[in-house]
Amino acid sequence: MAALEVDISGRAGSFAVAAAFRAEPGVTALFGRSGAGKSTILKMIAGTVRPERGRIAAGGRVLFDSETGSNLPPRARGIGFVFQEDRLFPHLSVRRNLTYARWAGRRTGMRAVEEVVALLGLKTYLDRYPETLSGGERQRVAIGRALLAEPQILLMDEPLSSLDRERRAEILPYLEAVADEARIPILYVSHDTDEVARLADRVVAIEAGRVVAAGTPAEILGHAGGEEDGPISFLDGEVVAFDAAYGTVLVETAGGPVELSANELPAGSRIRLRIGAGDIAIATAAHEGLSIRNQLRCEVEKVERRGNSAEVLLGFGQERLTARITAKSADALSLRPGLRVVALIKAISIERTRLLPTRYRGG
Repeated sequence: MAALEVDISGRAGSFAVAAAFRAEPGVTALFGRSGAGKSTILKMIAGTVRPERGRIAAGGRVLFDSETGSNLPPRARGIGFVFQEDRLFPHLSVRRNLTYARWAGRRTGMRAVEEVVALLGLKTYLDRYPETLSGGERQRVAIGRALLAEPQILLMDEPLSSLDRERRAEILPYLEAVADEARIPILYVSHDTDEVARLADRVVAIEAGRVVAAGTPAEILGHAGGEEDGPISFLDGEVVAFDAAYGTVLVETAGGPVELSANELPAGSRIRLRIGAGDIAIATAAHEGLSIRNQLRCEVEKVERRGNSAEVLLGFGQERLTARITAKSADALSLRPGLRVVALIKAISIERTRLLPTRYRGG
């Protein structure tokens, strides 16, 4: 399975871009605030905006190289593009929209139409027309159309941004299914932390047109929360036990075991956990007689004052957790780098964001 390699710089109008990263098969999220340049980078990869310098290649195929003058046109790059708007043909049925690249471009496809229809839950919509579908349903058709065009790379430019919260909740499980079975590099542009946490294998953080960090969702998204809710910590782990009597799951993470309230999951399942900064309390020692199920031994790495609150970065084995407490509490506990503490987290406060495919094993 071929990777996408990007090392480009250039301008789109007055906006400068300088980005270098590698995207393996699976989902790589380009993550950053609106206006950070994520969509411009996607357009340069797609060939609709030309970089000034650099190279873009996929599986030995050079899509762009400023030194040799290579610059394949968009239609020759083997790229599928899913936009913020569905861009379906209103006069065509769902079936004809899905298979457009095959009958209009006279292409033969390796991927079965029935496979994509089942993946995206579109079987009952095939004879309907776009105007009769909800926004989420239309976007599922747009994703299916892109997959059935047999792309070597799939670009998704904030495909949920035009949908309301209810429609987003409707389509996310289908995007997870696409992410789980992907055999090609998928670049997914978003500024939504939870969306990226649910879908991405790796995250490339973009600021002002530049790559500022790249890594796992846990590494990159840990400081990405808003001012109101605070940062969010993400832990990937493996289910080691399920307590049917109490409906709790024990997950082994790189930092240690964590317990959460969840439905039954088979031992060996890989899952991603989400913990809000406000759901983590800090003690200087473990305590008996508490209802809090998780007492995680950590080390303070950083304390940052934010007005009346303090954000505390905790080293939890090989993992990182961020807690938000009052500045008064931070001072009362004399929190400082190097201090060993205990993070207290209710099992019911930990959310499971995603059941991970086996390719996540081993990080």
